[in-house]
Amino acid sequence: MITDEKFEMPFYAKITIFLIGIFVLFAMLYIGQSILLPLIFAAIIAIVLHPIVNMLIRFKINRLIAIIIVLTLSVIVIGAFATLIFSQVNRLSDSLPALVEKFTITLNEIIIYASGYFDIDPVKIHGWVSKSQAEILNYGTSAIGQTLSTLGGLLVAVFLVPVYIFLFLFYKILLLDFIRKLFGDDNKGQVSAVISQTKTVIQRYLIGMVIEIAIIAAMETTALFLLGVPYALLIGIMGAFLNTIPYIGGLIAVALPMMVALISGMPSMTPIYILIIYYIIQLIDNNLLVPTIVASKVKINALFSIVAVIAGNLLWGIPGMILAIPLLAIVKLVFDHVEPLKPWGFLLGDTMPSLLEIKPIFKKLKKTK
Repeated sequence: MITDEKFEMPFYAKITIFLIGIFVLFAMLYIGQSILLPLIFAAIIAIVLHPIVNMLIRFKINRLIAIIIVLTLSVIVIGAFATLIFSQVNRLSDSLPALVEKFTITLNEIIIYASGYFDIDPVKIHGWVSKSQAEILNYGTSAIGQTLSTLGGLLVAVFLVPVYIFLFLFYKILLLDFIRKLFGDDNKGQVSAVISQTKTVIQRYLIGMVIEIAIIAAMETTALFLLGVPYALLIGIMGAFLNTIPYIGGLIAVALPMMVALISGMPSMTPIYILIIYYIIQLIDNNLLVPTIVASKVKINALFSIVAVIAGNLLWGIPGMILAIPLLAIVKLVFDHVEPLKPWGFLLGDTMPSLLEIKPIFKKLKKTK
């Protein structure tokens, strides 16, 4: 006898399947990072470069030639920037022994002050410091070994990314048509909307982020140069890139020049000046640059932004931290367009429900009690 009753899965079974699915997904992402990372970076960069390719095509330039021109110019710009950074790092490495010596002197002075202020035996403090240095050295040695072992894979990825970008740009129409056919004609409009909004979000976010990095780097470098902080250009650029990592990067960005100023024997008020200037730059960034330059149609709340950055770091390291926010924005876009997943999209967003919407819910709960 056939009945029309639908099988309703228990809530605990749904949660179990969901958690297993999340675990399997993250395991696959971790295992396949050597393949996925170059592909994701290439896809995002291809989306950013796509309008430039289209502009050249409108000037009656062959599509293949337009892609080659854009890729060549991009490689030249990135190569010039990398050369500048490596030259600054080389300068820093030449004076690293002197900085280490100054750091040791400063550390000894702090130990003497702390031992007198907290009434602790200086020998004990030196013992703690020596133990920490030994642990850091052991960790650093193992980290160097891991870095050398993965360097070959990294170089391969660096050479693969331009190839992937070229192929994504060349086969753009094929790939988009495949995605639309994959989800069927019934969902064609919805899929097209998600693709269009994803392209807009990524382009606006990354182009805005590049402009923001350039402005922040110029402001920080100028401020450090006027204060006389060594390696102002390198620290300013590093600070601008660190600033793109939400909430965590800004703290590291301001700590770095303060530490350099401290161990370089600069006046004692210089770290305070750096802190004040970086705070002002952060206010300009948060209240002017981000809303007008980087802001996109998709807003992610602070809680899930931090969780995404930490998860990205655990999953893929620094590349994962860089990709965390754009990928989370894409996930939210998909959630917002799929009816059963809309509550999750709402949870990821930063739209707070008003009290007028919440009060009736509390009244209903009281009545049921």
